[in-house]
Amino acid sequence: MTPRRRASAVVAAVMLTAVLAAAGTAHAGRPCDDAPLSASAVERGLALAERTRAALDASGATVVLLARAGQDLSAYRLRWSHLGIAYRDGDGADAPWRVLHKLNHCGTADAALYRQGLGPFFLDSPFRYEAAFAPLAPALAAQLRPLLQNNARGAQLHEARYNMLAYPWATQYQQSNQWAIETLAMAALGAEAGMASQPVTRRQAQGWLQARDYQPTVLQLGPMTRLGARATRANVAFDDHPNDQRFADRIATVTVDSVFAWLPRTGLGGAVVEVR
Repeated sequence: MTPRRRASAVVAAVMLTAVLAAAGTAHAGRPCDDAPLSASAVERGLALAERTRAALDASGATVVLLARAGQDLSAYRLRWSHLGIAYRDGDGADAPWRVLHKLNHCGTADAALYRQGLGPFFLDSPFRYEAAFAPLAPALAAQLRPLLQNNARGAQLHEARYNMLAYPWATQYQQSNQWAIETLAMAALGAEAGMASQPVTRRQAQGWLQARDYQPTVLQLGPMTRLGARATRANVAFDDHPNDQRFADRIATVTVDSVFAWLPRTGLGGAVVEVR
């Protein structure tokens, strides 16, 4: 068994039971690579995890949105590719950090939620060995942390049908960054009068995000680009996008960069901290 497959087995062992899927390697929207991780890649990934842990500890935060640079998205003027929700799993200064995030199964149209430590989170052959995080406002963090620690509640808004370019205001599919901010919205809705004891739907979470002026990234993708992506990638679809936007080559989707711009503007989070 290769180191990559051994790591995948460990991840699968702690996968959320509410969204249990077949064990195997998973990536944030990328095809799987069975090649074993090199010693250098492991060393660099774990070193980034340790630098990130130190920065998280120094921030005083208990819940953050944590990003990594898994792919080169510079052609779209984006720096970060994948978002998870990191939280301190306990109240003491020595309590470990955990990351709950959504991963696509090897470029397929399926995904599941995973709970990992910081080390495994960065052992995914990133494009850049850098990280960034946005601390959440204390009141929001207090609502979100117990939700993240509960398997069923953390998976409440998870949709297994994965689309790397899912439309932010539809529920047919869901991508990784979209799950993260919809779950954030669910926690905020749960704190509002009359919602604490009621299940929150994805539509309600999206309505909350729209009411607080979340602005998704709009990519300019022409018809040949869309056709090529749809024909060659099982995890890319466009049929959830409104026709008027799709045929105008405007593909809106949730990106880390747009979330990082939105959080401090609304007071829901603090300034982004970069770890290099």
